[in-house]
This record gives sequence, C-alpha cells and structure tokens, in this order.
Amino acid sequence: MRTFVRLLGFLRPYRTGVIVSLALAAGAMGVGVLIPFLTGRAVDEIRNGNHRFWPLIVTIVAAGLGRLVLSVLRRLVAGRVSLGVEFDLRNRMYEHLQALELAFFDEQQIGQLMSRSTVDLQSVRFFLGYGLVFIVQSLISILVAASVMFAVNPGLAAITLAPTPVVVWVAYSYGRRNRPASQEVQQRIAELTAEAEENISGIRVVKAFAQEERQLARFSRQAVRVFEQSMVSTRLRAFYNPFIGFLPQLGLAALLLVGGRQAIHGTITVGEFVAFYGYVAMLTGPMRMLGVALGMSQRAVASGARVFEVLDREPRLRSKPDAAPLPAGGGRVELRGVSFAYPGAREPVLRGIDLTVEAGRRVALVGPTGSGKSTLVMLLPRLYDVSSGALLVDGVDVRDVDATALRREVAFVSDDPFLFSDTVRANIAYARPDATDAEVRAAARRAGADEFIAELPQGYDTVIGERGYTLSGGQRQRIAIARALLRSPRILILDDATSSVDATTESRIARALGELMEDRTTFIIAHRLSTIALADEIVVLERGRVTARGTHEELLERSELYREIAEKGLPDQVFLTRNPPEREAAL
Repeated sequence: MRTFVRLLGFLRPYRTGVIVSLALAAGAMGVGVLIPFLTGRAVDEIRNGNHRFWPLIVTIVAAGLGRLVLSVLRRLVAGRVSLGVEFDLRNRMYEHLQALELAFFDEQQIGQLMSRSTVDLQSVRFFLGYGLVFIVQSLISILVAASVMFAVNPGLAAITLAPTPVVVWVAYSYGRRNRPASQEVQQRIAELTAEAEENISGIRVVKAFAQEERQLARFSRQAVRVFEQSMVSTRLRAFYNPFIGFLPQLGLAALLLVGGRQAIHGTITVGEFVAFYGYVAMLTGPMRMLGVALGMSQRAVASGARVFEVLDREPRLRSKPDAAPLPAGGGRVELRGVSFAYPGAREPVLRGIDLTVEAGRRVALVGPTGSGKSTLVMLLPRLYDVSSGALLVDGVDVRDVDATALRREVAFVSDDPFLFSDTVRANIAYARPDATDAEVRAAARRAGADEFIAELPQGYDTVIGERGYTLSGGQRQRIAIARALLRSPRILILDDATSSVDATTESRIARALGELMEDRTTFIIAHRLSTIALADEIVVLERGRVTARGTHEELLERSELYREIAEKGLPDQVFLTRNPPEREAAL
C-alpha cells in the first residue's frame, strides 16, 4: 500500500490533468447512462404507436456523439499525464543514478538498472496515466448505473446487481495473488536484460572464443525463466479476467428471468425492461475493465517497488553543504595514514599509507597485482572515500571541498580509454564542453592526434563507433590524451596508458604524455619501463603498503621486491637512467 501511495505522489505536478481526465471520464459515463434510459423510453413510444420517438432517437445519437468526444478528450489528457509522469520518473531515476557513488555501480548489473529505467517505468506510466483512470471510470460507471437502476425499480435492481459483491471479492483476490507473481516477472525480466546487456557488451570476447552457442544457451535459460513466471501470471489472468466478465452475465440471466416475466405480466413496461438490459450490458465492460486495471495496478506496484529500491538508495559520498572550491595550488598531494577497504570486503586494500608528492612531481607506482595501485589513484578525485586517515590536495582534505570542483582538477588516461559514440570533436571536448574548435584542434595537435584525425572520413566530425572501437588502440589513446590536455588539470593519472599499443605507437604516445605531464603532478601506474622512465620517483606498493620509494638505482639497492620486478618485468633497464637528455632521446 505504501508503494501505491508513493506512486500516486508522482501525479502531484499533474493534478489539473488528472482532475480533468476524471471529470471527462465521469461526463462520458454520465452521458452513457442516459442512452439505455432513452432507449427504453423510445421503445415504449414505439409500442404505444406514438410518433414522438424521433426526438428521443436524435437525443440518443447526440448522447453517443457526446460520449465519443468526451472519451477522445479524456484519452488525450490521460496520455499527456502518462507521458509526463514517465518523463519525470525517467529523469529523476537518471539524475539519482548520476548522484550515486562509484561503489554502488561496482555492486550492480547494468542490465538490472536499464530494466528498472525502461520496463519498470513503463509499467508505472501505464497505470498512472490509464489504469488509475480506468479503475475510477469503472467504479463511476457501476455506481451511476446502479443508482439509476435502483431509482427506476429497486427490487429488480437488487436482483440484477446481486453478483456485484462477488465481483469485488474476486477482483480483490486476483490482486492479492497476482502481486507476488508480477514482482517475480519484473525481476526475471531484469535478469534477462542484464544477461543480454552483458552478452552484447562482451561480443568481441564471445566471437573471439567462439562461444556463441554457450551465450545463447545462457540467454535461453533466462528467457525460459521469464516465460515460466509469465505463465504463472497468465494463468491467473486467464482465469480471473473471464470470471470477472462472467459474473455480470448472471445478473443478466436474473434480469431475463425476473424482468422478462414482469414485462410479460405488465408489472414493468417493455421499455423499462430494455433500459435495465442496457444498464446490465453497460456494467459488463466496466467490470471486465476493473479486473484488467487491477492487474495493471499490481504490475505497477511491483515495478514501483523496484524503482523505489534505487531511488531510496542514498548517495554515500556527498560534498558537504558548505564545501568550498579547491584552493589555488600546483597539485601537491599528501596521504596521511590512509587506509581503504571496498564495501563488503573483509580486508583493506590500502593500509596506513603515508605519502607526499610535491606539486609538479611525477611519481610511478609499481607493485604486484592487487597491491593497491589503482585503488590509490581512485581516491585522488574522491571516487571513493578513505576508510581512515586523510587525503589532502594543496593542503585541503578532499572531503572538505566540492567534489565536482576537485574532479575538474584531475584527469585520467587509462590503458583502455572510454570513448562515446559521438564525433571525434565531441569526445575531445568532453572534458570541457565549452571549448572552442581552435582549442580542441590545438589539444589534438599536442597529443599527436591531429594527423590521423585529418585522414578520417569527416575529420573531427567523424562519428566513431561505440567505445571508440572503430579506431585503433593508439588512436583512442591519443584522443584520450587530447581530452586530458584540454582539461588542463593540476593532477594527472596515467593508468597503464601505453600497455596495449605497439612500440612504434608507444613512442608517439610517450611524446604526447611528456607534453601532457609538463608542470603537472602525475601519478603513473605502469608495467612498461618506457612509461616508468617518465617519472621523477618510483613508489613501491606491496599488500596495500608503501614499502619503498626512490629512484631506480636507489630501489635496486634497497628494495628486494623492486629488484624482483625489475629483473622479471622491466628489461632494457638503460631506459630508467635518471639522465634527462638520455631519457628524452630514448623517447
């Protein structure tokens, strides 16, 4: 019931539309109620041989046209309300998803979220825009018709409407049994959507390993689960909806039996009998529609519960109300006793990290897989909050500054940069949407991307495929570097930025990275010595702790772990010489 009431709250901005829609529905039903009454009067006039039935016929036609016009207007207004509610809900859902912290998405399947943002919202929309009006309209029809019938002949009305309480009970029973079935259907549809999204996103891996049949089998299993659960709801609907439609026929049978005898014996006129027949026939549609609308309401409540499950999830990483912008500075970073554990993890990833990086310095983070390198750099733009300790940028705790302002001063270049299915220009300008065309082109030139962009079919206006897979790895990398250059951040994070390209492309990217790192505090996560060679200092991480820091030569002497990494993973160590001219020549 609470979910139902909350769903009604989304109609608040559309109160006028809802009232108008209900008023039009009531008007259509009111006019419709006149038709059986006028029909009965016309029949009596005809039986009595009077020729005054023509005005009644004209009035019946006019009432039918009036009901038609009112019904069309009601559907237009209700449709506007329905689409407005869906628009508001979808925007609110997307806005809320944008506000949630990164940790939330670590725990969620994208397909599940997509299902809640599409299928579930549509169920809510149809109910609030149409189903609710159908329920009210059906109830108005039943009440108005019943009132007129009791006013004309109370005894015959009582006999004819005797099945009505049974209809109400059956409709209630249907709703109670269909609610859990509808909830399970929505959940299984979400699981199917998640399976489809994952399969399509990973289609390159599927094709590469020739696992199409395996993925089809997985999808089919999910589809069977949806089918089986949908059949549960279908069986309930297949029984209850016809049953609800059948019950009014009992009233019709009672009318024919009792009312027919009364008409034969002259207790009531034939016209009154025809009018009663028209009212009973008019009740059949609303009673059947009542069952359909109640089923719609159950699906909407089930979907609403899934939508509210996301909307009720409060963001756990917020800027303070009085958060100030990041103060001026060169990007000095200080970690004071920083520890961090992912939500639900048993062990922390980082343990008591103390690390200071002066503004403009280049620091390479090395260590075995799982040592916490990537986690550490994720804390810099406050994508996650430290579990304990403090992280300061230019002397201010990142938890005390506006998160958006902080992130504008940090740029990422990863080994697999994400590009949107948009133009090359839009992807570069994503860091600064207000950038001019000249600024975009200048950033591309500095990143060494201008040459290959000019060779694309439409140059900077070329639309690249999803995730940029129509470009080579090196081309995607240079666009990502251009994007970072356009941002002009204080802090730069290079996460294995050259790991997925060949040596020739790497040398081009390395030159662009040198341009990008100039006068910026830079954190380099790398396994290639040529990338580590760009750093002024190397920090060794092991099991979430800083175990050593220094130059290549210093670490070879002091750190057993670094010696092992250098011997097994960093050949051609001449590139790590701290002689700047030699390093530049190598690049």
